[in-house]
Amino acid sequence: MLKLGGYGLLKFMLPLFSPQIHLFFKPLAILISVLGIIYGGLSALRQIDLKRQIAFSSISHMSFATLGIFTFTEIGIKAAIYLMLSHGLTSTALFYLVGILSERYHTRSILSYSGLYNTMPLFTFFLLIASLANIGFPGTSGFLPEFLVVVSILNDSAYILLPTILGMFLTTASTLIMLLRLCFGHTKLLYTKSSYSDLVKLEFFILSILSFLMILLGLYDILPANID
Repeated sequence: MLKLGGYGLLKFMLPLFSPQIHLFFKPLAILISVLGIIYGGLSALRQIDLKRQIAFSSISHMSFATLGIFTFTEIGIKAAIYLMLSHGLTSTALFYLVGILSERYHTRSILSYSGLYNTMPLFTFFLLIASLANIGFPGTSGFLPEFLVVVSILNDSAYILLPTILGMFLTTASTLIMLLRLCFGHTKLLYTKSSYSDLVKLEFFILSILSFLMILLGLYDILPANID
């Protein structure tokens, strides 16, 4: 549904309204986008429910996409489209991974997990890839679009660069904290004494496809020819 909103902006807002109307509402739209980035990052930081944490992180990322759209530049709009494609993969993978934990142990509280690397190494591997893509690590699908949105901001609205980077930092911090809390540290009795195993074949197959696409899109060049 988040990506549907971005699609609506691109499909209907841009062609239906004149450039004068775009420019009139541009400052307000940029302000709302920046506030959404910061609010999503702060809210994600304080969550203990894993799905809520990913959901608020998604709000921050989609605000980042709308920020690229409302720069009304070629590079910003291309980056927004690419970011929506990337987020469709990363959020799917993260929600699926959390669903695996919830199905096995019947809790989504981040406080209930620790040291999953010792008991679920495959799960940890895919969570690491999805988390790195979610924070825009180079070589993953999240890097190029976030980098290009920042470039579009520098070219069009440099005054919002610092709050935008703050929002990116908050989202990155919340994702890395989740990764570290889940996978590392001491192993808790909740799952060491259980009969549950690591990923089954179907889960491995689904996550392998998503991870492959995240890396493939991360290596795909979307830079416009006239970026110079």
